[in-house]
Amino acid sequence: MRVSPSQPFQIIYSLFQHEYLGYLFESFVVQLDDKSRLTFQHQNISSLNAAEFSDGLDANDYELIRLMDSIQQDVVIKKFYKKKIKPADFFLKIYNKDKGNEVVQAEIEAYLERRRGMILELMYGKMLFEMGNDGEPAWRQVEVTETKATVLFHFRRNEENTHYFPTIKHEGEKVEFYKRNAYILCREPAWLVIDQKLYSFAKDVDGNKLQPFLNKKFILIPKKVEETYYRKFVAPLVASFDVYAKGFEIKTEKYPAKPCLTFTDLEARQADLGLFDNASQSGSGPSGNSRILFDLNFQYADYKFKADQLTTTSVYLEKDGDNYTFHRISRNVDEERKYLKMLKDTELEIRHGKASMPRAEAIEWINQYKSELEAAGFTLNQNHKDDRKYFIGSSSISIEVKENIDWFDIYAKIVFGEFEIPFQQIRKLIVRRQRELKLPNGEIAIIPEAWFTEYSELFAFMDDQTSNGADMSLKKHHLALVQELESGNLAKVTMSSKLEKLRSFDEIDDIPLPKSFEGTLRPYQKAGFNWMHFLNKYNFGGCLADDMGLGKTVQTLAMLQSQKEEGHANANLLIMPTSLIYNWEMEARKFTPNLKVFIYTGTNRDKNADQFDKYDLVLTSYGIVRLDIEILQQYYFNYIILDESQAIKNPNSNIAKSVKKLKSRQRLILTGTPLENSTLDLWSQMTFINPGLLGNQSFFKNEFLNPIEKKKDEDKSFKLHSIIKPFILRRHKSQVATELPEKIESIQYSTMTAQQEKQYEEAKSYFRNKIFDQIEQNGLGGSQFMLLQGLTKLRQIANHPRMVDPEYTGDSGKLDDVCHMLLTAIGKDHKILVFSQFVKHLQIIKDYLEQHKIRFSYLDGSTRNRQAEVDRFQNDEELQVFLISLKAGGLGLNLTKADYVFILDPWWNPAIEAQAVDRAHRIGQKNNVFTYKFITKNSVEEKILALQQRKLQLATNLITTEESFVKNLTQEDIENLLL
Repeated sequence: MRVSPSQPFQIIYSLFQHEYLGYLFESFVVQLDDKSRLTFQHQNISSLNAAEFSDGLDANDYELIRLMDSIQQDVVIKKFYKKKIKPADFFLKIYNKDKGNEVVQAEIEAYLERRRGMILELMYGKMLFEMGNDGEPAWRQVEVTETKATVLFHFRRNEENTHYFPTIKHEGEKVEFYKRNAYILCREPAWLVIDQKLYSFAKDVDGNKLQPFLNKKFILIPKKVEETYYRKFVAPLVASFDVYAKGFEIKTEKYPAKPCLTFTDLEARQADLGLFDNASQSGSGPSGNSRILFDLNFQYADYKFKADQLTTTSVYLEKDGDNYTFHRISRNVDEERKYLKMLKDTELEIRHGKASMPRAEAIEWINQYKSELEAAGFTLNQNHKDDRKYFIGSSSISIEVKENIDWFDIYAKIVFGEFEIPFQQIRKLIVRRQRELKLPNGEIAIIPEAWFTEYSELFAFMDDQTSNGADMSLKKHHLALVQELESGNLAKVTMSSKLEKLRSFDEIDDIPLPKSFEGTLRPYQKAGFNWMHFLNKYNFGGCLADDMGLGKTVQTLAMLQSQKEEGHANANLLIMPTSLIYNWEMEARKFTPNLKVFIYTGTNRDKNADQFDKYDLVLTSYGIVRLDIEILQQYYFNYIILDESQAIKNPNSNIAKSVKKLKSRQRLILTGTPLENSTLDLWSQMTFINPGLLGNQSFFKNEFLNPIEKKKDEDKSFKLHSIIKPFILRRHKSQVATELPEKIESIQYSTMTAQQEKQYEEAKSYFRNKIFDQIEQNGLGGSQFMLLQGLTKLRQIANHPRMVDPEYTGDSGKLDDVCHMLLTAIGKDHKILVFSQFVKHLQIIKDYLEQHKIRFSYLDGSTRNRQAEVDRFQNDEELQVFLISLKAGGLGLNLTKADYVFILDPWWNPAIEAQAVDRAHRIGQKNNVFTYKFITKNSVEEKILALQQRKLQLATNLITTEESFVKNLTQEDIENLLL
């Protein structure tokens, strides 16, 4: 029957006993008559329709309704059985006497018990009824008593047994419950219904302790089991409740609390089995997985209690002959919590009276906090098997570093308590990451973790070579490490003021440029020259890592010219990719014409190291070094210089192994990308210039690479940077922008590959014969078409033979160089315009970019929406390359975000190339623009470039098309082009 919310109604709560789930509750609204009495008109109320009756409900009613909804049969089934099932089938499956699921039964009971307790706590002031067998919700009312009842447990011991029973009192009156149809609604804590009254209890009595006495007067404890029963059952009752005893004594005592922390060496396997809550932490460090178990107890006079449960009272049972005494000890819970908090503040969190740590970490923790804990009243005890004992006390390390002629002398003193430990013994342990040290008295000392963190690099980098009674020595290129120890107050350092300058570039002396250097250096280039001179003075190797285009070559040539003028006679070896050899040769001729340059390449090279004495500069490739290492390592060079030194980034590669065999007075590397893929790239290159600077490869991986790359350890990254900083000079283009002209143009010479050169020579021979035949027959004017066709074919082969022969599967020297420089610039916030006269050439570059998943914009004559491509390039920060046909994009584009321009093939008219560069260099450009013109050596491209220089004025003023260029060629010009 529906209840009208517009008429008077009353919310009531009805309890009933479910066959399997025990006591449950339901909520109802009941219509009231004109005398405010309950009628038989009622309906169930749930969270779904409670809002209809909001006028008669308070906050507790809404919460009661929600809780009662959560314990209904269908809700319980759905929660504990994920598949759809009928109620009868569910209860048959779970509660079957023979095949039931006792685990699920226990989970359901715990779930319901929690909610019963919550419901009953909200029942004060509410109307509670027992439900009738016919489903009538208001069959019989149960009074909810508001004051708590108390329980007194009685024990009467005689010579044969002990009788045990409880009595209940409510508001000073004894409540009879034996055989009164009483029943327990909730067990934890107990809620008991007696004679239609619902009682709750002070001190949260467990209902299971009352249940037996609802139908039994007392329980008899036989004498033969009384001691066990007293300890397991009676003692907890004495601790928590009021007890009346006859036949044994109960003494209430009060003492101050004293914490006692015992630590025990525990096998790792025990810890992993979860013998205590936080045992899942894995062991760490060189002591293996062994752990220390901490056990906290509180001592009250002669009584000790575990800290696994904070309680106001604990009971200790004493047996003296046939007499028992229960010592009821009042515990100071506030004081115990204070001690627990103190341990937690020192990062030892006690749970259930226990905690664990990896062994080394635990002993270090004890040493760190021992004085503080003892001052607070803690007693510390060790309890280990095999009589093992750990050193608990103070330890110290003191390091003194003194500068010697070519190294630092290291003096060290290590103390554990009364024992001074030999430095070499500690060093071996720290380098091996072993933390345990056996002292002369047999105790095990744990080396503090801080020593590994603060001194591991020092100990790893030290040498056994000693002098002046020092313990060890350290190479001078570890200056940064020494200064870091000094700044961190980790070592006393004695060092000359001159050596201090290495960390402060501002104080590096300004060195005059060599007299025979033909050129000028920009201020940042002059600073680089001074820096290289400074490193040379102190016998350090260096890495010049300026951005592409900032002039690493010219700075190096100035330094090498200075070396010659200072009297260093031995040759200098420059190793580089093959494609760069000609560029170095050209730059050396331009800036250092007095240096004698020798090109050590080619299949017919003279494999004789003695010939190097005749030269100042030996240029060779990485490939030749790998092949001729047995010859090259016979010569002692003045400088060995690696250009594009990332070629040795893999320390296990043959080329990296080969260059490290070479002998020289000094070493220098040049690269725009010192770090490409992995931190290991740095190790290989830094180890080449300053052997031992970063330790061996295994040490470097453990100490730097793994923490930096896998754990993103900023401290390790900072420390690595600190070590290499004096030996690496890196300037980004943006840093020196004010020193750069607005436009910087460079020519990048490429060398044809063998297969490419074969194709080129065949085509050149074919067209030379045809062109000269036509000139002989028709004169210059009648041969222009054939000449233009031939020159175009040769230019295309000089770019890539595939532009002429789609079936060509070989390589191209220019493509290799272009792609290398693209990859160098990409990823460093640069944007690059790539221009070519030939759409076929752009297509080859396009294929390369797509193969390497590099995004790009593209524009040629067939592009419909030019502005959309421009906008993508200008606005998308991650899009760094724009491929453009010279004819389609030489005019009308505004590409101010670009700072590099690559011109893949020379144009007949330099003015047209300038227009292409001006797509980037125009109003709104905030960057300096670097232009690279790629010229294939020993090709028609190189000869066209020479023609442009000779006829610059003519080209600028008159030549605007290919045809006009050809018309202005003389027969001598043509012969030069086709030689």
